[in-house]
Amino acid sequence: MEQIYVIMLIALGVLAIIDLMVGVSNDAVNFLNSAIGSKAISFKTTMIVASLGVLIGALFSSGMMEIARSGIFVPSMFSFNDVMIIFLAVMITDILLLDVFNSLGLPTSTTVSIIFELLGAAVCLALYKIYTTDDTIDNLGMYINTKKASTIVYSILLSVLLSFSIGSLVQYISRLIFTFHYEKKLKYFGAIFGGIAITAITFFILIKGLKGVSFISKEQFDWINEHQFMILGLNFLVFLVLSQVLISYFKVNILRVIILVGTFALALAFAGNDLVNFIGVPIAAFNSYEIFQGSGVSGDAFMMGALANDDIVAPFYFLLLAGVIMVITLWTSKKAKSVIETGVNLSRQGDGIEKFAPNTASRFIVRLGLYIGEGINFFLPKKLQIKIDRRFENVLKPTKKTDDEPAFDMVRASVNLMVASILIAIGTSLKLPLSTTYVTFMVAMGTSFADRAWDRESAVYRIAGVFKVIGGWFFTAIVAFILAFITAYILKIGEVFAFVGLLLLLGIMLYRSSRKHKEKVQSEAEIKSLRKEDIGTVKEMITESSAQISKVFRKTSALYGNLIDNLSLQDLAKLKENKKDQKKLEKEIDELKSNVFYFIKNLDDNSVEASKFYILILGYLQDMVQSIDFITTNSYSHVNNNHKQLKFNQIRDLKTVDEQLQQLLRLLEDSFKTEDFYKIDLILNDKQVLLDTVSELISKQIIRIRTTETSPKNSKLYFALLLETNDLIKSIMNLLELFKEFNKLNKE
Repeated sequence: MEQIYVIMLIALGVLAIIDLMVGVSNDAVNFLNSAIGSKAISFKTTMIVASLGVLIGALFSSGMMEIARSGIFVPSMFSFNDVMIIFLAVMITDILLLDVFNSLGLPTSTTVSIIFELLGAAVCLALYKIYTTDDTIDNLGMYINTKKASTIVYSILLSVLLSFSIGSLVQYISRLIFTFHYEKKLKYFGAIFGGIAITAITFFILIKGLKGVSFISKEQFDWINEHQFMILGLNFLVFLVLSQVLISYFKVNILRVIILVGTFALALAFAGNDLVNFIGVPIAAFNSYEIFQGSGVSGDAFMMGALANDDIVAPFYFLLLAGVIMVITLWTSKKAKSVIETGVNLSRQGDGIEKFAPNTASRFIVRLGLYIGEGINFFLPKKLQIKIDRRFENVLKPTKKTDDEPAFDMVRASVNLMVASILIAIGTSLKLPLSTTYVTFMVAMGTSFADRAWDRESAVYRIAGVFKVIGGWFFTAIVAFILAFITAYILKIGEVFAFVGLLLLLGIMLYRSSRKHKEKVQSEAEIKSLRKEDIGTVKEMITESSAQISKVFRKTSALYGNLIDNLSLQDLAKLKENKKDQKKLEKEIDELKSNVFYFIKNLDDNSVEASKFYILILGYLQDMVQSIDFITTNSYSHVNNNHKQLKFNQIRDLKTVDEQLQQLLRLLEDSFKTEDFYKIDLILNDKQVLLDTVSELISKQIIRIRTTETSPKNSKLYFALLLETNDLIKSIMNLLELFKEFNKLNKE
């Protein structure tokens, strides 16, 4: 019977590796956000520093593993078989849950997920034991550490409020001192700022990053706690002098040093404390097997009281392997980049494409903020208002935007790291349950708010994004509990069959998730490729707009043809795919429209007509997409509502239009792709042919209604398709006439 437990251990080992990958992908935002967002140091240097922090933190994290063994449930109340089921349920749930968040590009707390998964699985088996014995529900507290769940909810609220407000306050003061033209101010205030920031970060390493590490004894850590103010004072003096020397004699930008040290500190703390979230459960399972092995008692009869022993430590080679896997994941994970991008996007200083849609709550908060601002300005002297506003005047950016521009400056990045370090260190020393993820994220949001990055152009989108992330944190706790509860029950009832089935299901879901995320990344990369802000001449603009038009013609051709085919077959699934493809095309046109401000700004001074031409081109492309959208939506709705199928004659007539339209669009796609515009005149001369075809089909349907047609829904759909096709053709012809006219003027 012991062989099944060996197999379970092997499965838990594999799950641990997968969990490390998905966990690091989610938590990387905690320590990479500031360095990557500010571009204070190169990406390669940032990754090397973070990798060193992760590796060192992982090697010395053995003292934190007790939470998985006995922090949530009471081991003495469960058998060996029970704890193995709990651990399996937790790992399967954790991987699924974190992978979902990674795919969505949302940061969440791995601490919350692992604690509520342990809680859910343990409660499930505790209730099962109570139900199958003479015990009562009143004794549930004997099985579970029930205080932990309420502590975590309290942690979320505390982290959100403290981090956002303190981050805002410190950033506001820092910006008043340094302004956005901070290079000049660093000569006078840089050493003091560096002394405070580096002292805070190193103190954070001592209090949080090294808590529970194997090379510092409890007595040494207690001594550090007892002499905190002395350590702080000495550190401040040392780093104050060091910062001044670096600034005055070596001409070093002290902000880069702060960001470098801060990135290392947060990476160290992440690995040293959060590693338990990924491998704590498998290591606890390994420890359980060591205790059980050779006992001579069945897994259902052997109770696990010994698992609560504080002397149990994680094997060094497990920690080393975990550190290596985390570092590799850090360098290779595409999902980690998605999560980091969310944090940077919500806190960036400039405008751009917003990732989140506004909601009622975000609109209300923005309006409330405006009213409060107006009220404060009413009482503040005008001269003081002007003086403060000047401190927040942003640096004039070059005309052309580039991908290498930082999302925010080094002052804000330094404040992010400093405030996060201070809050987590204070919270740890006062035993307040502050989450690293929550603190780092909300500090970044608070500093961006104080820096006036959330202006009227972007505030509703950014606040909506913050709400979505915070909502995801509570969602994590609820779903983690429920999913682990269900998984543990299935494993308990289904035994070996459930074990194999759940692992297969997990593998399938991870494969599908990976494939979908890859498609999502490719789609986003394709949309990003549309951002051509470096175009400066009319010739470049014609070339670029030709490429865009060619692409829209190709996609319109495919969409229209597939739609008619799928409508004729009443294929609802494929019509749904048509809707997705259409929305993707619509998103691409929206991207072009969002980028038009920078596009026009970059054109040379003699290109007013070119700018007008480009705007009109986008207008006609949008008209085409709207026609396709109307046709797609109505076709899907017709089939989805189970209305009568279009008749054979109607389908045949639509195919006739489709063939003519396909021929036209293929010809146009090729012409614009090769910038060979001589065929435009020929097409425009024959434009009436297509329009006459559509008009003739409308007349035929009128005759059918008066004679044989019996379905009002069919007629409604058929007329809608023809009328929108008519509008689509007119939009194409209008675009061609505009392009012909502009091309002619440009040659002259």
